Amino acid sequence: MKITIIAVGKIKKRYLKDGIKDYILRIKPYSSVNIIEVNDEQAPEGIGQKLLQEIKDREGERILKRLDTRSHIISLDVKGASMSSKEFADYIDKLTISGKSHITFIIGGSVGLSRDILKTSNLVLSFSKMTFPHQLMRIILLEQIYRAFKIIRGEPYHK
Repeated sequence: MKITIIAVGKIKKRYLKDGIKDYILRIKPYSSVNIIEVNDEQAPEGIGQKLLQEIKDREGERILKRLDTRSHIISLDVKGASMSSKEFADYIDKLTISGKSHITFIIGGSVGLSRDILKTSNLVLSFSKMTFPHQLMRIILLEQIYRAFKIIRGEPYHK
């Protein structure tokens, strides 16, 4: 299995970098993980919908340039489908069984993802109706990927 995460913006905080490294090491026995960062756009408070959409589109173009469309694409968006950890593990397991060996997860920037990215996705997934900082979302996603592999293999995982 090969996992790619395309994320808008760079991780700046040391504790976030350390958490990401920790989960990548945990996942390593099950899958390779490659994180691709694309530049984010500045979105000042109070800008209009038209400018917000332009920012999403510019970030989306950067994502599309780095996207392997042969992979199974899962975009994270607050309006996406919800799954339990078990359902997420079952979804990943079914992909593997059906011959999908590459999954790409997309994490947008502070203004979300463009319509083009959402349309390109095989699944739009929501981890919660709550909004999380996009930098923290990387750790949350990696933890759930790790948990999914543990569930798939029937291995213990602290709850």
